[in-house]
Amino acid sequence: MPRALIAGAGIGGLTAALALSRAGFDVAVFERAPALEEFGAGLQLTPNATRILAELGVLDAVGALATQPRSLRILRGRDDRELAAPNLTDSRLRWGAPYLVIHRADLQRILADAASARANVCLRLGTELTGLDEQAGGITAELRREGISLREVGAFLVGADGLRSNVREGLGFGGAKAALFSGRVAFRATVAAKDLPARWAAPEVTLRLGGDAHLVHYPLRGATIVNLVAVIESGRNLETGDHPWDGVGDRSALQRAFAGWSRETRAVIDAARGWRSWPLFHRPPIASFARGHVALLGDAAHPMVPFLAQGAAQAIEDAAALAAYSRDRVARAARVQREALAQARIYHMSGPLAFARDLTMRAMGPERLLERYDWLYAA
Repeated sequence: MPRALIAGAGIGGLTAALALSRAGFDVAVFERAPALEEFGAGLQLTPNATRILAELGVLDAVGALATQPRSLRILRGRDDRELAAPNLTDSRLRWGAPYLVIHRADLQRILADAASARANVCLRLGTELTGLDEQAGGITAELRREGISLREVGAFLVGADGLRSNVREGLGFGGAKAALFSGRVAFRATVAAKDLPARWAAPEVTLRLGGDAHLVHYPLRGATIVNLVAVIESGRNLETGDHPWDGVGDRSALQRAFAGWSRETRAVIDAARGWRSWPLFHRPPIASFARGHVALLGDAAHPMVPFLAQGAAQAIEDAAALAAYSRDRVARAARVQREALAQARIYHMSGPLAFARDLTMRAMGPERLLERYDWLYAA
């Protein structure tokens, strides 16, 4: 049985392990963290991702812990006026799969359990990839676990080790310092639903737009908590940094960014007890995701800003397309990267441009707004 090595046990790495094991590979996954910790918060799983999860046999388990939003409500931040509210309940009819939201830790646990249950998958935590040695017939991964050096041999290796990927750097596609700061910082928090107005826990994805900022919120875990994601512009030099979830959010910067917004929005911003923040980075698209016996996946291949909510979805697509990787994935992932950057400019418009955007959204109506996503969700 051919052996596949995977560096990283995030959403993309675990999905790849499940997909490759089902395709007949013996799979070894190496994760430097000693445990799969519950960091992060909500994820939007758009139909292009849930379709693949269904093919891998895990959608029922995901659906049991996820929420299916009934609409995407787009509001004007300063007064909460509704600009559009496209219906998402017919996602299966329109795009062939459901539109879901779920806690990242819940999805990671489902994927880890499904992969680990397969006899041909081995998940090794606390094991860091330190080097690669490529030969004509395959690749050797140099590893370190509890201070001990190890070696594993495989037919190929998948680098699913995130934005600051050691595998990517080893392939010559640019190291950690080559990632580009987008000029924006994201803040995340979860708040008990009982501490917020009841409408904030409605089964909807709500997007509030304003000058140089936006706020997304939706309920998780049976509407017991509400996931908040705020993105603001920042002129600070944030090119360096460690793990993105290590930053304690600057509440004063967040309050200044939302000072002119609706009273209810400002009250919810203040209600969140602890905000975590991290700078948003991206990289220019590259011509290939694979070289020799090594392939890149997810943020290691194509980190993107979150304005299309496609980070997890594109990693899941990568995992399902490993067999014909560079041929099938590069052009599509590059388009998603470009479209997400363009969407960022639209979200954060102010003044006359924002006025024109709001008029355009209301004039388009929900059906034409949804048509703009057909190329992405129906793939």
